[in-house]
Amino acid sequence: MPDTQKTLPKEVSDFLKAHPETSWVDAIFSDLSGVVRGKRYPIGQIGKLFGPGIAFPGSVFLLSAFGESQDPKGRGFSDGDPDELAKVIPGTLQPVPWAERPSAQVLLTLEAMDGTPFPFEPRNVLKTVLARVAELKLRPVVAFELEFYLIDRERGPGGAPRPPRSPVTGQRDLATQVYGMAAVDDFAGFLEDVAGACAAQGVEIGATSSEYAPGQFEINLQHLDDPLKAADDCVLFKRAVQGVARRHGVQATFMAKPYLESSGSGLHLHISLLDDEDRNVFDGGEAPASETLLHAMGGILDLMPESMAILAPNPNSYRRFRPNIYVPVSRSWGYENRSTALRIPIGGGAARRIEHRMAGADANPYLVLATALAGLHHGITNKIDPGPPCTGNAGESLDAGLPFRPYRALDRMREGKILPGYFGADYPGAYVACKAKELESFEDHIGAVEYAWYLMAD
Repeated sequence: MPDTQKTLPKEVSDFLKAHPETSWVDAIFSDLSGVVRGKRYPIGQIGKLFGPGIAFPGSVFLLSAFGESQDPKGRGFSDGDPDELAKVIPGTLQPVPWAERPSAQVLLTLEAMDGTPFPFEPRNVLKTVLARVAELKLRPVVAFELEFYLIDRERGPGGAPRPPRSPVTGQRDLATQVYGMAAVDDFAGFLEDVAGACAAQGVEIGATSSEYAPGQFEINLQHLDDPLKAADDCVLFKRAVQGVARRHGVQATFMAKPYLESSGSGLHLHISLLDDEDRNVFDGGEAPASETLLHAMGGILDLMPESMAILAPNPNSYRRFRPNIYVPVSRSWGYENRSTALRIPIGGGAARRIEHRMAGADANPYLVLATALAGLHHGITNKIDPGPPCTGNAGESLDAGLPFRPYRALDRMREGKILPGYFGADYPGAYVACKAKELESFEDHIGAVEYAWYLMAD
Protein backbone atom coordinates (compact mmCIF):
# COMPACT_ATOMS: atom_id res chain seq x y z
CA MET A 1 0.00 0.00 0.00
CA PRO A 2 1.44 3.42 -0.91
CA ASP A 3 2.11 6.07 1.69
CA THR A 4 -1.14 8.02 1.91
CA GLN A 5 0.24 10.82 4.06
CA LYS A 6 3.36 12.23 2.42
CA THR A 7 4.00 11.10 -1.13
CA LEU A 8 0.61 11.24 -2.84
CA PRO A 9 -1.75 14.04 -3.89
CA LYS A 10 -4.64 14.72 -1.53
CA GLU A 11 -7.13 13.28 -4.03
CA VAL A 12 -5.31 9.95 -3.86
CA SER A 13 -4.69 9.85 -0.13
CA ASP A 14 -8.32 10.73 0.57
CA PHE A 15 -9.49 8.00 -1.80
CA LEU A 16 -7.26 5.34 -0.24
CA LYS A 17 -8.39 6.27 3.26
CA ALA A 18 -12.00 5.87 2.15
CA HIS A 19 -11.33 2.70 0.12
CA PRO A 20 -8.38 0.90 1.76
CA GLU A 21 -9.42 -2.45 0.27
CA THR A 22 -8.73 -1.29 -3.31
CA SER A 23 -6.59 -3.79 -5.26
CA TRP A 24 -5.87 -1.99 -8.53
CA VAL A 25 -6.61 1.12 -10.55
CA ASP A 26 -7.54 1.26 -14.24
CA ALA A 27 -6.18 4.30 -16.12
CA ILE A 28 -8.52 4.74 -19.09
CA PHE A 29 -9.52 6.92 -22.03
CA SER A 30 -11.93 6.75 -24.98
CA ASP A 31 -10.42 6.38 -28.45
CA LEU A 32 -11.62 7.55 -31.87
CA SER A 33 -14.21 4.75 -32.06
CA GLY A 34 -15.40 5.26 -28.48
CA VAL A 35 -13.64 2.11 -27.27
CA VAL A 36 -12.33 2.44 -23.72
CA ARG A 37 -8.64 1.58 -23.59
CA GLY A 38 -5.96 1.96 -20.94
CA LYS A 39 -3.73 0.13 -18.47
CA ARG A 40 -4.30 -1.57 -15.12
CA TYR A 41 -1.92 -0.78 -12.26
CA PRO A 42 -1.52 -2.42 -8.86
CA ILE A 43 -2.74 0.03 -6.25
CA GLY A 44 0.78 0.28 -4.86
CA GLN A 45 1.81 2.01 -8.11
CA ILE A 46 -0.94 4.61 -8.09
CA GLY A 47 1.62 7.32 -7.39
CA LYS A 48 3.12 6.66 -10.83
CA LEU A 49 -0.16 7.72 -12.43
CA PHE A 50 -0.22 11.02 -10.58
CA GLY A 51 3.36 11.93 -11.45
CA PRO A 52 4.63 13.80 -14.53
CA GLY A 53 2.82 11.42 -16.88
CA ILE A 54 2.92 7.87 -18.21
CA ALA A 55 3.89 6.86 -21.73
CA PHE A 56 1.26 5.87 -24.28
CA PRO A 57 1.70 5.68 -28.06
CA GLY A 58 -0.32 8.45 -29.63
CA SER A 59 -1.54 6.06 -32.32
CA VAL A 60 -3.81 4.44 -29.71
CA PHE A 61 -6.30 7.22 -30.51
CA LEU A 62 -6.33 6.24 -34.18
CA LEU A 63 -7.19 2.54 -33.92
CA SER A 64 -10.00 0.77 -35.72
CA ALA A 65 -13.09 -0.38 -33.84
CA PHE A 66 -11.50 -3.84 -33.56
CA GLY A 67 -8.22 -2.45 -32.19
CA GLU A 68 -5.86 -2.54 -35.16
CA SER A 69 -3.54 0.28 -36.14
CA GLN A 70 -4.45 1.49 -39.61
CA ASP A 71 -1.43 3.82 -39.90
CA PRO A 72 -3.68 6.75 -40.89
CA LYS A 73 -1.74 9.53 -42.57
CA GLY A 74 1.50 7.80 -41.58
CA ARG A 75 0.78 7.82 -37.85
CA GLY A 76 1.58 4.40 -36.41
CA PHE A 77 3.95 2.12 -38.32
CA SER A 78 5.32 4.84 -40.58
CA ASP A 79 6.48 7.30 -37.92
CA GLY A 80 7.85 4.72 -35.47
CA ASP A 81 4.77 4.91 -33.23
CA PRO A 82 6.15 7.50 -30.76
CA ASP A 83 4.94 7.84 -27.18
CA GLU A 84 3.08 10.81 -25.75
CA LEU A 85 2.43 11.65 -22.09
CA ALA A 86 -0.83 10.53 -20.51
CA LYS A 87 -1.88 12.55 -17.46
CA VAL A 88 -4.66 12.03 -14.96
CA ILE A 89 -7.71 14.27 -15.24
CA PRO A 90 -8.11 15.71 -11.73
CA GLY A 91 -11.20 14.61 -9.85
CA THR A 92 -11.79 11.40 -11.82
CA LEU A 93 -10.36 8.87 -9.34
CA GLN A 94 -13.42 6.82 -8.33
CA PRO A 95 -14.28 3.28 -7.20
CA VAL A 96 -15.52 0.64 -9.65
CA PRO A 97 -18.56 -0.96 -7.95
CA TRP A 98 -19.12 -3.62 -10.61
CA ALA A 99 -15.64 -5.14 -10.37
CA GLU A 100 -15.29 -8.57 -8.77
CA ARG A 101 -12.55 -7.24 -6.47
CA PRO A 102 -12.43 -3.73 -5.01
CA SER A 103 -10.81 -1.51 -7.61
CA ALA A 104 -10.70 2.03 -8.94
CA GLN A 105 -10.46 3.88 -12.23
CA VAL A 106 -9.21 7.25 -13.39
CA LEU A 107 -9.52 9.12 -16.69
CA LEU A 108 -6.45 10.10 -18.68
CA THR A 109 -5.74 12.80 -21.25
CA LEU A 110 -2.71 12.97 -23.53
CA GLU A 111 -0.15 15.69 -24.05
CA ALA A 112 2.51 15.89 -26.71
CA MET A 113 6.07 15.91 -25.42
CA ASP A 114 6.14 19.71 -25.72
CA GLY A 115 3.25 19.99 -23.24
CA THR A 116 0.53 20.90 -25.75
CA PRO A 117 -2.68 18.85 -25.88
CA PHE A 118 -2.26 15.83 -28.16
CA PRO A 119 -4.35 16.85 -31.21
CA PHE A 120 -5.64 13.37 -32.11
CA GLU A 121 -7.30 12.72 -28.77
CA PRO A 122 -11.10 13.22 -29.12
CA ARG A 123 -11.30 14.94 -25.75
CA ASN A 124 -8.70 17.46 -26.87
CA VAL A 125 -10.62 18.01 -30.12
CA LEU A 126 -13.62 18.96 -27.98
CA LYS A 127 -11.45 21.31 -25.90
CA THR A 128 -10.33 23.05 -29.09
CA VAL A 129 -13.93 23.59 -30.19
CA LEU A 130 -14.95 24.81 -26.72
CA ALA A 131 -12.25 27.46 -26.93
CA ARG A 132 -13.88 28.75 -30.11
CA VAL A 133 -17.32 28.88 -28.46
CA ALA A 134 -15.82 30.72 -25.49
CA GLU A 135 -14.79 33.50 -27.90
CA LEU A 136 -18.50 34.30 -28.19
CA LYS A 137 -18.60 34.79 -24.39
CA LEU A 138 -21.11 31.95 -24.23
CA ARG A 139 -21.08 28.77 -22.16
CA PRO A 140 -22.77 25.57 -23.34
CA VAL A 141 -25.00 23.54 -21.03
CA VAL A 142 -25.29 19.99 -22.31
CA ALA A 143 -26.87 16.65 -21.47
CA PHE A 144 -26.59 13.26 -23.14
CA GLU A 145 -29.36 10.69 -23.53
CA LEU A 146 -28.31 7.19 -24.50
CA GLU A 147 -30.29 4.19 -25.66
CA PHE A 148 -28.84 0.71 -25.32
CA TYR A 149 -29.85 -2.93 -25.50
CA LEU A 150 -29.48 -5.73 -23.00
CA ILE A 151 -28.84 -8.95 -24.88
CA ASP A 152 -28.35 -12.57 -23.91
CA ARG A 153 -24.74 -13.62 -23.59
CA GLU A 154 -25.57 -16.69 -25.68
CA ARG A 155 -25.94 -15.74 -29.32
CA GLY A 156 -28.51 -16.97 -31.79
CA PRO A 157 -27.81 -18.53 -35.21
CA GLY A 158 -24.92 -16.88 -37.01
CA GLY A 159 -23.90 -14.99 -33.88
CA ALA A 160 -27.02 -12.81 -33.92
CA PRO A 161 -28.08 -11.19 -30.64
CA ARG A 162 -31.14 -12.33 -28.69
CA PRO A 163 -33.24 -10.52 -26.10
CA PRO A 164 -32.32 -11.44 -22.53
CA ARG A 165 -34.46 -13.63 -20.33
CA SER A 166 -36.45 -11.76 -17.73
CA PRO A 167 -34.94 -12.20 -14.24
CA VAL A 168 -38.54 -12.44 -12.99
CA THR A 169 -40.26 -14.74 -15.49
CA GLY A 170 -37.31 -16.47 -17.16
CA GLN A 171 -38.91 -15.76 -20.52
CA ARG A 172 -37.65 -13.68 -23.43
CA ASP A 173 -39.74 -10.60 -24.08
CA LEU A 174 -40.57 -10.44 -27.78
CA ALA A 175 -43.05 -7.55 -27.66
CA THR A 176 -42.47 -3.82 -28.05
CA GLN A 177 -43.86 -1.88 -25.09
CA VAL A 178 -42.37 1.61 -25.24
CA TYR A 179 -42.43 3.23 -21.79
CA GLY A 180 -43.79 -0.05 -20.44
CA MET A 181 -43.09 -0.35 -16.73
CA ALA A 182 -43.08 -4.16 -16.73
CA ALA A 183 -39.63 -4.24 -18.37
CA VAL A 184 -38.35 -1.65 -15.91
CA ASP A 185 -39.70 -3.77 -13.05
CA ASP A 186 -38.23 -6.99 -14.45
CA PHE A 187 -34.76 -5.47 -14.75
CA ALA A 188 -35.02 -3.32 -11.63
CA GLY A 189 -31.98 -4.96 -10.04
CA PHE A 190 -29.79 -4.16 -13.01
CA LEU A 191 -31.11 -0.60 -13.29
CA GLU A 192 -30.65 0.04 -9.56
CA ASP A 193 -27.05 -1.18 -9.76
CA VAL A 194 -26.43 1.10 -12.75
CA ALA A 195 -27.73 4.02 -10.71
CA GLY A 196 -25.46 3.05 -7.81
CA ALA A 197 -22.43 2.66 -10.05
CA CYS A 198 -23.06 6.05 -11.64
CA ALA A 199 -23.43 7.68 -8.22
CA ALA A 200 -20.10 6.16 -7.16
CA GLN A 201 -18.52 7.58 -10.32
CA GLY A 202 -19.96 11.04 -9.73
CA VAL A 203 -22.18 10.70 -12.81
CA GLU A 204 -25.64 12.21 -12.33
CA ILE A 205 -28.44 10.38 -14.11
CA GLY A 206 -32.13 11.14 -14.46
CA ALA A 207 -35.09 9.27 -15.89
CA THR A 208 -34.95 5.66 -17.08
CA SER A 209 -37.42 4.22 -19.58
CA SER A 210 -37.96 1.11 -21.65
CA GLU A 211 -37.81 1.86 -25.35
CA TYR A 212 -39.17 0.57 -28.66
CA ALA A 213 -37.83 -2.99 -28.58
CA PRO A 214 -37.35 -5.91 -26.18
CA GLY A 215 -34.36 -5.30 -23.93
CA GLN A 216 -33.92 -1.68 -25.02
CA PHE A 217 -33.64 1.07 -22.41
CA GLU A 218 -32.82 4.75 -22.28
CA ILE A 219 -31.16 6.53 -19.35
CA ASN A 220 -30.77 10.30 -19.31
CA LEU A 221 -27.73 12.09 -17.95
CA GLN A 222 -28.21 15.40 -16.18
CA HIS A 223 -27.59 18.82 -17.74
CA LEU A 224 -24.14 20.22 -16.91
CA ASP A 225 -22.55 23.58 -17.64
CA ASP A 226 -19.17 21.85 -17.93
CA PRO A 227 -19.24 20.24 -21.41
CA LEU A 228 -15.98 18.34 -20.91
CA LYS A 229 -17.31 16.73 -17.75
CA ALA A 230 -20.60 15.96 -19.49
CA ALA A 231 -18.71 14.06 -22.19
CA ASP A 232 -16.45 12.40 -19.59
CA ASP A 233 -19.58 11.31 -17.73
CA CYS A 234 -21.00 9.84 -20.92
CA VAL A 235 -17.88 7.69 -21.34
CA LEU A 236 -18.04 6.60 -17.69
CA PHE A 237 -21.76 5.90 -17.97
CA LYS A 238 -21.32 3.55 -20.93
CA ARG A 239 -18.55 1.67 -19.12
CA ALA A 240 -20.68 1.41 -15.98
CA VAL A 241 -23.70 0.05 -17.89
CA GLN A 242 -21.56 -2.59 -19.60
CA GLY A 243 -19.80 -3.55 -16.37
CA VAL A 244 -23.01 -3.85 -14.35
CA ALA A 245 -24.61 -5.90 -17.14
CA ARG A 246 -21.79 -8.45 -16.94
CA ARG A 247 -22.38 -8.83 -13.19
CA HIS A 248 -26.05 -9.56 -13.97
CA GLY A 249 -25.22 -12.26 -16.52
CA VAL A 250 -26.21 -10.28 -19.62
CA GLN A 251 -24.45 -8.00 -22.10
CA ALA A 252 -25.17 -4.33 -22.70
CA THR A 253 -24.52 -3.02 -26.19
CA PHE A 254 -24.53 0.49 -27.59
CA MET A 255 -24.44 -0.90 -31.14
CA ALA A 256 -26.55 1.40 -33.30
CA LYS A 257 -28.73 -1.31 -34.90
CA PRO A 258 -28.36 -4.78 -33.37
CA TYR A 259 -31.75 -5.94 -34.76
CA LEU A 260 -32.58 -5.03 -38.34
CA GLU A 261 -36.35 -4.85 -37.83
CA SER A 262 -36.29 -3.21 -34.38
CA SER A 263 -35.51 0.27 -33.18
CA GLY A 264 -31.94 1.51 -33.33
CA SER A 265 -30.10 3.07 -30.41
CA GLY A 266 -29.37 6.78 -30.52
CA LEU A 267 -27.23 9.27 -28.66
CA HIS A 268 -29.37 12.38 -28.22
CA LEU A 269 -27.64 15.57 -27.19
CA HIS A 270 -29.34 18.53 -25.49
CA ILE A 271 -27.63 21.93 -25.76
CA SER A 272 -28.42 25.41 -24.46
CA LEU A 273 -26.17 28.48 -24.24
CA LEU A 274 -25.63 30.82 -21.30
CA ASP A 275 -24.16 34.31 -21.41
CA ASP A 276 -21.94 35.93 -18.76
CA GLU A 277 -25.01 36.62 -16.62
CA ASP A 278 -26.23 33.01 -16.85
CA ARG A 279 -29.10 33.94 -19.16
CA ASN A 280 -30.10 31.37 -21.75
CA VAL A 281 -29.53 33.09 -25.10
CA PHE A 282 -31.78 30.53 -26.79
CA ASP A 283 -34.76 32.02 -24.96
CA GLY A 284 -36.75 34.08 -27.43
CA GLY A 285 -38.96 35.79 -24.84
CA GLU A 286 -42.28 36.36 -26.57
CA ALA A 287 -40.96 34.67 -29.72
CA PRO A 288 -40.78 30.86 -29.79
CA ALA A 289 -37.02 30.97 -30.50
CA SER A 290 -34.29 33.58 -30.37
CA GLU A 291 -32.25 34.55 -33.43
CA THR A 292 -29.24 32.99 -31.74
CA LEU A 293 -31.06 29.67 -31.46
CA LEU A 294 -32.13 29.80 -35.11
CA HIS A 295 -28.63 30.63 -36.30
CA ALA A 296 -27.14 27.88 -34.11
CA MET A 297 -29.46 25.33 -35.71
CA GLY A 298 -28.66 26.69 -39.16
CA GLY A 299 -24.98 26.07 -38.59
CA ILE A 300 -25.46 22.57 -37.19
CA LEU A 301 -27.59 21.61 -40.18
CA ASP A 302 -25.10 23.20 -42.59
CA LEU A 303 -22.25 21.18 -41.08
CA MET A 304 -24.21 17.90 -40.93
CA PRO A 305 -23.20 16.46 -44.34
CA GLU A 306 -19.47 16.64 -43.61
CA SER A 307 -19.90 15.39 -40.03
CA MET A 308 -22.08 12.33 -40.73
CA ALA A 309 -19.01 10.07 -40.54
CA ILE A 310 -18.71 11.05 -36.87
CA LEU A 311 -22.43 10.79 -36.09
CA ALA A 312 -22.56 7.38 -37.79
CA PRO A 313 -19.04 5.95 -37.37
CA ASN A 314 -19.33 2.43 -38.81
CA PRO A 315 -21.34 0.42 -41.38
CA ASN A 316 -23.91 -0.76 -38.85
CA SER A 317 -24.59 2.86 -37.86
CA TYR A 318 -26.28 3.55 -41.20
CA ARG A 319 -28.86 0.81 -40.66
CA ARG A 320 -30.59 3.19 -38.21
CA PHE A 321 -31.55 5.57 -40.98
CA ARG A 322 -34.88 4.40 -42.34
CA PRO A 323 -38.00 6.43 -43.00
CA ASN A 324 -40.83 6.63 -40.49
CA ILE A 325 -39.18 5.06 -37.43
CA TYR A 326 -38.47 8.14 -35.27
CA VAL A 327 -34.90 8.36 -36.57
CA PRO A 328 -34.08 11.64 -38.37
CA VAL A 329 -33.26 11.22 -42.05
CA SER A 330 -33.20 14.87 -43.15
CA ARG A 331 -31.64 18.23 -42.30
CA SER A 332 -34.69 19.49 -40.48
CA TRP A 333 -35.82 21.14 -37.28
CA GLY A 334 -39.10 21.65 -35.51
CA TYR A 335 -40.88 22.33 -32.24
CA GLU A 336 -41.77 19.16 -30.36
CA ASN A 337 -41.19 17.09 -33.49
CA ARG A 338 -39.34 13.79 -33.04
CA SER A 339 -39.05 13.22 -36.79
CA THR A 340 -36.57 16.08 -37.17
CA ALA A 341 -32.78 16.10 -36.81
CA LEU A 342 -32.99 19.05 -34.41
CA ARG A 343 -35.94 19.16 -32.04
CA ILE A 344 -36.90 22.09 -29.81
CA PRO A 345 -38.45 20.40 -26.77
CA ILE A 346 -41.35 21.80 -24.82
CA GLY A 347 -40.53 24.52 -22.29
CA GLY A 348 -39.22 28.03 -22.86
CA GLY A 349 -37.14 30.47 -20.87
CA ALA A 350 -34.19 28.88 -19.12
CA ALA A 351 -35.26 25.45 -20.45
CA ARG A 352 -35.11 26.41 -24.15
CA ARG A 353 -32.65 24.09 -25.87
CA ILE A 354 -31.75 22.10 -28.97
CA GLU A 355 -32.08 18.33 -28.98
CA HIS A 356 -29.64 16.94 -31.54
CA ARG A 357 -31.05 13.53 -32.54
CA MET A 358 -28.83 12.39 -35.41
CA ALA A 359 -26.01 10.45 -33.71
CA GLY A 360 -26.06 6.75 -32.96
CA ALA A 361 -25.25 5.39 -29.50
CA ASP A 362 -22.06 3.93 -31.01
CA ALA A 363 -20.61 7.39 -31.74
CA ASN A 364 -17.81 8.95 -29.72
CA PRO A 365 -19.46 11.43 -27.29
CA TYR A 366 -16.53 13.87 -27.38
CA LEU A 367 -16.64 14.06 -31.17
CA VAL A 368 -20.44 14.24 -31.36
CA LEU A 369 -20.47 17.18 -28.95
CA ALA A 370 -17.53 18.81 -30.73
CA THR A 371 -19.37 18.49 -34.06
CA ALA A 372 -22.56 20.01 -32.64
CA LEU A 373 -20.73 22.91 -31.00
CA ALA A 374 -18.67 23.56 -34.12
CA GLY A 375 -21.90 23.80 -36.11
CA LEU A 376 -23.44 26.02 -33.47
CA HIS A 377 -20.47 28.42 -33.58
CA HIS A 378 -20.44 28.33 -37.38
CA GLY A 379 -24.12 29.22 -37.51
CA ILE A 380 -24.02 32.02 -34.94
CA THR A 381 -20.97 33.73 -36.41
CA ASN A 382 -22.28 33.50 -39.98
CA LYS A 383 -25.96 34.10 -39.11
CA ILE A 384 -27.10 31.01 -41.01
CA ASP A 385 -30.83 30.65 -41.55
CA PRO A 386 -32.09 27.11 -40.76
CA GLY A 387 -35.19 27.55 -42.92
CA PRO A 388 -38.75 27.11 -41.68
CA PRO A 389 -39.62 24.59 -38.97
CA CYS A 390 -41.11 21.28 -40.00
CA THR A 391 -44.67 20.87 -38.76
CA GLY A 392 -45.34 17.41 -40.18
CA ASN A 393 -43.36 14.24 -40.77
CA ALA A 394 -39.75 15.09 -41.64
CA GLY A 395 -38.87 11.41 -41.80
CA GLU A 396 -40.80 10.25 -44.85
CA SER A 397 -37.76 9.95 -47.13
CA LEU A 398 -33.98 10.15 -47.02
CA ASP A 399 -32.45 13.59 -47.55
CA ALA A 400 -30.48 13.46 -50.83
CA GLY A 401 -28.08 16.03 -49.38
CA LEU A 402 -26.95 13.73 -46.56
CA PRO A 403 -24.56 10.81 -47.10
CA PHE A 404 -26.34 7.70 -45.86
CA ARG A 405 -23.61 5.27 -46.90
CA PRO A 406 -20.23 4.92 -45.14
CA TYR A 407 -17.99 5.71 -48.13
CA ARG A 408 -20.11 8.71 -49.09
CA ALA A 409 -19.93 10.04 -45.55
CA LEU A 410 -16.15 9.66 -45.50
CA ASP A 411 -15.89 11.40 -48.86
CA ARG A 412 -17.97 14.34 -47.59
CA MET A 413 -15.78 14.62 -44.51
CA ARG A 414 -12.62 14.41 -46.62
CA GLU A 415 -13.90 17.18 -48.90
CA GLY A 416 -15.26 19.30 -46.05
CA LYS A 417 -14.16 22.91 -45.67
CA ILE A 418 -15.75 23.79 -42.30
CA LEU A 419 -14.77 21.03 -39.88
CA PRO A 420 -10.95 21.38 -40.26
CA GLY A 421 -11.23 24.96 -39.01
CA TYR A 422 -12.65 23.66 -35.74
CA PHE A 423 -11.07 20.22 -35.23
CA GLY A 424 -7.61 21.17 -36.48
CA ALA A 425 -6.37 20.82 -40.04
CA ASP A 426 -5.09 17.26 -39.59
CA TYR A 427 -7.82 15.60 -37.56
CA PRO A 428 -10.60 15.08 -40.16
CA GLY A 429 -8.11 13.57 -42.62
CA ALA A 430 -6.71 11.21 -39.99
CA TYR A 431 -10.23 10.20 -38.94
CA VAL A 432 -11.22 9.50 -42.55
CA ALA A 433 -8.04 7.52 -43.21
CA CYS A 434 -8.62 5.37 -40.13
CA LYS A 435 -12.28 4.69 -40.86
CA ALA A 436 -11.68 4.07 -44.58
CA LYS A 437 -9.15 1.35 -43.71
CA GLU A 438 -11.58 -0.10 -41.19
CA LEU A 439 -14.30 -0.17 -43.87
CA GLU A 440 -11.96 -1.94 -46.27
CA SER A 441 -11.27 -4.59 -43.63
CA PHE A 442 -15.01 -4.94 -42.98
CA GLU A 443 -15.63 -5.59 -46.67
CA ASP A 444 -12.93 -8.27 -46.79
CA HIS A 445 -15.25 -10.68 -44.96
CA ILE A 446 -17.83 -12.88 -46.67
CA GLY A 447 -21.11 -13.20 -44.80
CA ALA A 448 -23.82 -15.88 -44.79
CA VAL A 449 -26.12 -13.92 -47.11
CA GLU A 450 -23.37 -13.56 -49.69
CA TYR A 451 -22.92 -17.33 -49.77
CA ALA A 452 -26.68 -17.92 -49.84
CA TRP A 453 -27.26 -15.52 -52.73
CA TYR A 454 -24.26 -16.09 -54.95
CA LEU A 455 -22.84 -19.61 -54.53
CA MET A 456 -25.50 -21.03 -56.83
CA ALA A 457 -26.00 -17.93 -58.98
CA ASP A 458 -23.77 -19.26 -61.75
